[in-house]
Amino acid sequence: MRLVFAGTPETALPSLNALLASSHEVAAVVTRPDAPAGRGRRLVASPVGERAAEAGVEVLKPAKARDPEFLARLRAIAPDCCPVVAYGALLPREALDIPRHGWVNLHFSLLPAWRGAAPVQRAILHGDDMTGAATFEIEEGLDTGPVYGVLTEPIRPDDTTGDLLGRLAVAGATLLLDTMNGIEAGVLEPRPQPEEGVSTAAKLNPEDGHVDWRSPAQHIDRLVRACTPAPGAWTSFRDTRVKLWPVRPAPDAEALSPGEIRPGKKEVLVGTATHPVALGEVQPQGKRRMAAADWIRGVNLIGKDALH
Repeated sequence: MRLVFAGTPETALPSLNALLASSHEVAAVVTRPDAPAGRGRRLVASPVGERAAEAGVEVLKPAKARDPEFLARLRAIAPDCCPVVAYGALLPREALDIPRHGWVNLHFSLLPAWRGAAPVQRAILHGDDMTGAATFEIEEGLDTGPVYGVLTEPIRPDDTTGDLLGRLAVAGATLLLDTMNGIEAGVLEPRPQPEEGVSTAAKLNPEDGHVDWRSPAQHIDRLVRACTPAPGAWTSFRDTRVKLWPVRPAPDAEALSPGEIRPGKKEVLVGTATHPVALGEVQPQGKRRMAAADWIRGVNLIGKDALH
């Protein structure tokens, strides 16, 4: 089939690469406009835009998917289908109607669970044991379209969002390619999503990553893993922000008050509403990432110093 692929972040690259290597023709790629990055804040192409340019594929970067120039170009390309992975913008009806087989999204959850922008983060935060990916036909509703295919993936006790998303991106690329092959062969028909089991996955913002040490250790563990690598989990120490990487629950440790710090030779324990957790790596504001034990040795704990 003649395809136009839509995607933006690194998560979409395994799918783009699989399609580029397939028998299908990737006639163009749609991605978000270049965005400022780095200390110099210079404009940088998205990972998908950069990869497409390397492959010699036309790259379309509409500010909005309803821009007349973009819609006209899409009609001129006349794709049979538009596979989508983490594009990051809503598609209007005018765009959805162009390809004869529609737009097919690879979504990283077992729909109808976790419809929305942050399905992997929400699955970890919620304590789910299992997740997966689904390919579905995009409608104007939020991830409500009929499903072509699914795969399952267990969530490991120490999975961060980055870990889990990395595995799903690779496995999902095969699912998306299989879906394109099935549509081309005329052997796949999408099935409506169940009406039961719907949940939504709102995006996590930086404030969501602020750890409340009055929460149970289990919740803090899940929150930090869900926010790693983005938007990042953090706590406050002496009115400055300290970024946190995954913690380890320590149910056998002596109880501490929420936020209370107990340094040891090799680990740093912090109190929660239940049992303590051992900090992993941390990054104080303006400094490098380091082991929590190294950080705590350099701050000279005094009095009632605590994390907030």
